[in-house]
Amino acid sequence: MAHHSTILAQLLKLVPRHEFEALAGRFHEGRRLRSMTRWAQFVALALGQLSGRCGLRDVVADLAAQPQRLYHLGVGRVARSSLARVNARQPHELCEALFGRLLSRCRVHAPRHGFRFRNRLLSLDSTTIDLCLSMFPWAKFRRTKGVVKLHVRLDHDGFPPEFMKVTNGRESDIEAARALSLPRGSIVAADRACLDFAWINHLISQGIFLVTRLKKRVRHKVLVRRPVQEALRKRGVTCDQTIAFTSERGRTRCPHPVRRVGFKDPETGERRVLLTTNFKLSAATIADIYKSRWQVELFFKWIKQSLRVKSFVGTSRNAVLTQLWIAMCVHLLLSFLKFANRIAWSLHQILRVLQLNLFDRRPIMDLLKPKPPDPSDRQPQLALKLA
Repeated sequence: MAHHSTILAQLLKLVPRHEFEALAGRFHEGRRLRSMTRWAQFVALALGQLSGRCGLRDVVADLAAQPQRLYHLGVGRVARSSLARVNARQPHELCEALFGRLLSRCRVHAPRHGFRFRNRLLSLDSTTIDLCLSMFPWAKFRRTKGVVKLHVRLDHDGFPPEFMKVTNGRESDIEAARALSLPRGSIVAADRACLDFAWINHLISQGIFLVTRLKKRVRHKVLVRRPVQEALRKRGVTCDQTIAFTSERGRTRCPHPVRRVGFKDPETGERRVLLTTNFKLSAATIADIYKSRWQVELFFKWIKQSLRVKSFVGTSRNAVLTQLWIAMCVHLLLSFLKFANRIAWSLHQILRVLQLNLFDRRPIMDLLKPKPPDPSDRQPQLALKLA
């Protein structure tokens, strides 16, 4: 019988170890680590994400219960005090840099978005994570409430999180959007919280297209009314216009004309008024682009329900950021496994199957792509024979 390492060891082999050690030497503070290493920290916290452990004691106990299986993971005994100290003191930028390396590998195998245009399609949004203010005083949001906010840029080619920024709860979405460096020619779908005249003007000057919702109080005038064909009306398009902002702030900060698209959802009957800087795509495609922005909401729902991003193993800001970035790295590992091997299961299904078999010694693809049973392998006495 062939020898196989554990499922967890096979999954962690997707992380380039030589690149990890180079990053560990680059992002290091203080004295040289002796018994505890950054790789052991990553393995322990990744195990916590995959197995659903909620605290350091659970993670350390899970590793201690498998002493004969730690060799293939490249770690030894992990002490809770050492793990807590490394989480609090060693820079989280290591995990952030590792996220960038894994993202570049994941993009090679990621499938394209389902639209006909060749532009890159991105979605911008944010979500908040509530914290106990007495335990996380650095995350103060209100007098009795602590919050951290995750600003995410989601790539629709496979839906990996292309960019993540963690801020306090008081930073608005538009402030985080202004700091982003977006690729030229891309199409960005965002909520109306990112509707800012100066930012729209900046995107137009950079050759970047925006699709968002138009606020009701934004004053504008109609320059061109385009007729809506019957085929587009059946898909929910109600109007297609070229408008210009008429308020003083709108005229000075964004003097360019933009496009206004009215849309009524045929299923729910909900009406939306969209604003875009793209004049080439059809109005129905613009509406479909904004509807696809819902994928970023599904991403937030998935990481909150499946990964450990709501309960933390440390109280310092560095420990929280380290755990969040490792959660994003685990998400990319699962995505790479799905894309590279063309697994039909969802990430939720893959995670649930791996969660129950992390320390089994068997090929990981036999677990994720089980072969159907062979009818010839059935024992004759089990077959029902009728005379």
